[in-house]
Amino acid sequence: MKRCLPAQFRPAAIVTMTMTMTLAWPALSTSQAPAPNSGSAPDKPVLVELFTSEGCSDCPPADDLLSRLDREQPIPGVRVVVLSEHVTYWNHAGWRDPFSLDQMDQRQNDYVARFHIESSYTPQAVVDGAEQLVGNSPRKVVDAIVHQASQPAKPLEITMAVLEKGSTRFSVQAPDSQGEHLYAALAQDVTRSEVTRGENAGRTLHHVAVVRTLKQFKSNFADGRELGLPAGNLDTSSGAGALRLVVFLEDPHSGRIVSAAEKSLSPTH
Repeated sequence: MKRCLPAQFRPAAIVTMTMTMTLAWPALSTSQAPAPNSGSAPDKPVLVELFTSEGCSDCPPADDLLSRLDREQPIPGVRVVVLSEHVTYWNHAGWRDPFSLDQMDQRQNDYVARFHIESSYTPQAVVDGAEQLVGNSPRKVVDAIVHQASQPAKPLEITMAVLEKGSTRFSVQAPDSQGEHLYAALAQDVTRSEVTRGENAGRTLHHVAVVRTLKQFKSNFADGRELGLPAGNLDTSSGAGALRLVVFLEDPHSGRIVSAAEKSLSPTH
């Protein structure tokens, strides 16, 4: 397991960048800025996956960055779609992350192999399955999003999504799909998590779009047929955080995410 350096040992530039992100987003140069959409053209979706853990002291700034990307959508012409993917390998260090899933470990391991890096680490951001970087650097994360926004995308639409009786029924349309892997994730915001042990002991953490279940479907299932996804360990109480369904298409050869879409969900009774 690899981890990022604690703040006191990081280069000063990285510490400064992490602190100043609370004030303003890094400015984009003219060459970086995406071309404005014309007419009613939709924003280009870019998927940002954050591998994180409540047991890692370097992760809260990355969690905050992901939340800001989701909330503020700072890049014109781009729709940033986010997923917070909590890994289990920090659970031995004094605090068991209640949102950690073995499935997230495996997904990150797949990226380790794909990017030919030494090992898994947190916080790691993966942008459109094509670029990986430390997840608490606003400048680098924004640069990666802008770069991936310039890549070709395929249309993808969630045409129906209903959460009821412990599962999600949904359908998607991807008319130009050509064998890409179709994934669907059910994610929930966590408005308040009290950490009592481990590196983040005494901190109150907030997470956005925490993956509670992720499933791969056959590539030809993005044809409007009804699909199902287990609800996972969701909190459906009145004070629970918002729910969302996130779907994306992954190129089976390069691993690049060629499109993504999301839809808010409300429990039905």
